[in-house]
Amino acid sequence: MSDWISSFVFFFAVIDPVGTLPVFIAVTSRHSEWQRKKIAIMAVAVAAGILLFFLFAGQYLLEAIGVPLSAFQVAGGIVLFLFALTMIFGEGKPEQEVGIIRDGNETAIFPLAVPSIASPGAMLAAVVLTDNHRFDPIHQINTASSMFAVLAIVLMLLLTANWIYRWIGNAGASIVSRIMGLILASVATTNVLLGIQQFFLA
Repeated sequence: MSDWISSFVFFFAVIDPVGTLPVFIAVTSRHSEWQRKKIAIMAVAVAAGILLFFLFAGQYLLEAIGVPLSAFQVAGGIVLFLFALTMIFGEGKPEQEVGIIRDGNETAIFPLAVPSIASPGAMLAAVVLTDNHRFDPIHQINTASSMFAVLAIVLMLLLTANWIYRWIGNAGASIVSRIMGLILASVATTNVLLGIQQFFLA
């Protein structure tokens, strides 16, 4: 159970469901209520498909090009740590991705499904948390279920986005994004240390 919770927290931090709300509202501001629901379902479905691909095939792709998972874990941990720093000290997720929308990319797929939901950090998490050399199929299924639990939360938040965003506002979403950044920095540091340890033990 503790492993499932750990995976859930990891995915929650890298996907940042609350930080996706301003992006979704900006994308769907000119759409009807029915169209917003359709866009929310489509975006989560596309993101789920992308993350499932990385969950099942990511490690095989790495092995095919001769990259050990420990090296990917260290590199990914560094990237995640830098990403976490931008979440903590720089612009939050809402400001960054709403800025993308203002540049004219107003579609449900980009930037809503990618990179807002299926973020680079989430893709990394899908690979690292299902390492075939460390985890058995049962553990991998549990990891997949924790990912789907976070995606279910994302969908629920998007379907009630207008009400929630009126309650927390852009400032509230930015605060949550920074808290998730701090958690993500801790997780990233752990990944780097584990990756180094596994590299030298291999």
